[in-house]
Amino acid sequence: MSEVRIPAARKSAVPGILVPDWPAPPGVRSVVTTRIGGASHGPWATFNLGERVGDDPAAVHANHQRLAELLALPGTPQWLLQIHGAAAVAAAGDGLVRTGDSTWTRDAGLVCAVQSADCLPVLLCDRAGSVVAAVHGGWRGLVAGVMAQAVAAMAAPPAALLAWLGPAICAACYEVGDEVRAAFVGCLDGDALATCFTPSNRVGHWYCDLPGLARAQLVALGVPRTAIHGGDLCTFEDAARFYSYRRDGITGRQAALIWRES
Repeated sequence: MSEVRIPAARKSAVPGILVPDWPAPPGVRSVVTTRIGGASHGPWATFNLGERVGDDPAAVHANHQRLAELLALPGTPQWLLQIHGAAAVAAAGDGLVRTGDSTWTRDAGLVCAVQSADCLPVLLCDRAGSVVAAVHGGWRGLVAGVMAQAVAAMAAPPAALLAWLGPAICAACYEVGDEVRAAFVGCLDGDALATCFTPSNRVGHWYCDLPGLARAQLVALGVPRTAIHGGDLCTFEDAARFYSYRRDGITGRQAALIWRES
């Protein structure tokens, strides 16, 4: 699907849905939504899945129903109250929203999901297709250890994992202050993480490579660099397809979902 130089997602048979371009094993399904094809209006137009961003609840409900029908989801996704933390939540099929920034499962038919509008969604699975996870990777969550917590919760050898980095704000569009860089440089793998920051034209500000940070952290955890895919779809630059909080302020949320088929 992608028009970028290195494809990160390809066309789905469903309009407005992207399928990650990664070598996930048979039986693992993964998708990422766009802002196209829903019932919302105004700054949330049209396929907003966020329930806490000021959109009409009826429209959001209709969008969730449409998502389930379009993808023939096996059950209600495990939606999260995302707080830019590190907690990993075991997915359940009861429809309850749980607090955390990643969700995982070994059970077939349970759908893991995260929402974003500039933060980085990361989908994970093992090569055997026995466990899957979805991670919400904002900079605060990455500093807090959300990637490490998700990988630990999956209880699979990191060397056996595959990762796909979804749509997020790119380094050229994401300027941050000294405090953000300092938080990463102060981490255990600070030298590698420091390479993900480039000085901007403003003193004390840096361009931050969010996908690069997640990639470096995954590699440090033992995931092979060649097993990490995606990371080249920019939410800020692609207003036609993606919501972006930094670009628009009031906006919707797209979602990245992954599950094991029965």
